Order: sequence, then C-alpha cells, then structure tokens
Amino acid sequence: MTLMIVHLIAGVLFLYLGAEGLVRGSASLAGRLGLTRLVIGLTIVAFGTSSPELVVSIKTAYNGQGDLSLGNIIGSNICNIALILGLSSLIRPLSVNVQVVRLQIPIMIAVSLLLWALLMDGRLDRLEGVGLCMGILAYTIYSLHLARKETGQSFRKEGRNPEEGSMPKFWINVLFAAGGLALLVFGANLFVSGAVSMAKILHISQALIGLTIVAVGTSLPELATSLVAALRKEGDIAIGNVVGSNIFNILAILGISSLVRPVEMGGIGKGDIMMMILTAILTLPMARSGFRLARWEGIILLLLYGGYIYYLLPSH
Repeated sequence: MTLMIVHLIAGVLFLYLGAEGLVRGSASLAGRLGLTRLVIGLTIVAFGTSSPELVVSIKTAYNGQGDLSLGNIIGSNICNIALILGLSSLIRPLSVNVQVVRLQIPIMIAVSLLLWALLMDGRLDRLEGVGLCMGILAYTIYSLHLARKETGQSFRKEGRNPEEGSMPKFWINVLFAAGGLALLVFGANLFVSGAVSMAKILHISQALIGLTIVAVGTSLPELATSLVAALRKEGDIAIGNVVGSNIFNILAILGISSLVRPVEMGGIGKGDIMMMILTAILTLPMARSGFRLARWEGIILLLLYGGYIYYLLPSH
C-alpha cells in the first residue's frame, strides 16, 4: 500500500514538471517552425500527451483485454473534455480559435460518431483498424498543410521569416519539449501503476477500471499540460491539446490496437459511447458562444463528468 501511494505522489510531481517543460518548449517551437500554437497543440502536444493511452491500449489489446483497451479510450475522451476543459476554463476562460470551431471540433464529432457506427457489431476488426489509421494520416497531413499556409501568409504580411532564430535556442526548445514529454509519460505510468493496483485490491471490474482510473490516469498528461497552458495564457495549446488528443485516440490508438488484435466491447455499454459523443457535440455550441469557454461553461462540464462517474458506479 505504501508503494502505491509513493507511485501516486511521484506520478503527480513528474506530471507537473513535464507539463511545464512541454508547454514552454512547444510554444517557443511554434514560432521558430512557422507553425501556430494551435497546430502545435493539435499535433505535437496532443499526440505526445496521448502516448500513455497508446501504450496502455496496445498492451491490453495484445493481452485480449478489449474492454480495458476500449474503455481507456472512451473514458479518456470523456475526461479530456468534461474534466480537463472544465478545469482549464475554470482557471482562466479560454479563447477559442475560429479554426477550432469550423474544422477541428466538427472532425472530433465526426470521428466519435464513426466509432459508434463501427462498434454496432460489438467489435473493431483489423480492416476497420486500417481505415482508422489512414484517417489519422490524412488528418495530420491536412492540419500541417493548413497551418503552414496560414502562418506563411501571416509572416509575409509582417515581413518576417518564420524560420529565423538562433539554432542553439531552437535545440534548447526541442530539449524542453522532449524532456517534458518524457517526464509526462513517466509520471503517468507511475500514477496508473499505483491506481490500477489499488483498484484490483478493491475488486473493481476491468471495464470500470478502463473507463475511470486508467482513463483519468492516462489523461493526466493532457490534464497537466492544459492546466499549465491555461495558467500561462496559452489557450490555443490548452484547447488544441484536448481536441487533437480525442481525434488521435480514436483514429490512431484504436486503429493500431485493432490491428494488433480485434478489439471487443466486452463490458463497455452504449451509454459510455453516447456520453463520449455527447461531450464532443456539447463542445461546439460552447466554443461558438463568443469564441471562448467561460467559467460557467467549465462548471457545466465538471458537473456532467461528476454525473457520469456517479452513473458508472452501479452500472459496472
């Protein structure tokens, strides 16, 4: 029991330090690479902070624990919006980029609905996994192309070169971002290890572990990164991190996991999938209202997440 508590405390510490490094490094890299902070949040930061979900889902899929793998992703996506965006906007109202409202959130909603359609037969097979993997490749290429085009136009208007800057500072920013990401993954692994061990002692089902403890645990990098980004007034990184992670979780992680072994729903219910879709859809009107997430909207998201956790306890 003592070791579990040590893992939990150490995990939280490493998560905070990693988030600081990742946000500082990635925000500086955005300008030097000619990319907006939004696209850095949607791609590099989002994909990086989703690496714990990737490791856990592939491992559990390989072991034939489909409900734990799927529960991890569905639970993480719910947590990313309801808990992480809720807390982040409570700390500081988040300005929402027009591109997020017009393109990124609709894509997140579309892939959530796609997952629901693919799970109609109760499983994700390898062919469906190939389709999901092709989807993340197309999304990443298009996002980078769009971002470079928009940023290039912006720099040309200002008469500046997006690539200008000293190389030593560039590599320092890379080290900050890479080191921060490594600490995030290490901290998340420590936290999840302690939490899962504690859950097994309490005899909690695999589906519930995946939807709650593992989902929240593997979302801790997103949580830490978005909270620090909100504190540092990097709203584009905070929101881009969450939206990009949700898209990556479904297309890339479930795609790769189902290639390793077809993923069965097991104890994952339709209510869990509907909750994931609901939170994705709810993000759109909130983001459109003045192109910002206000504190009262954050409170609604947090109440929604609390209600979902209460619903889970007797149903699993």
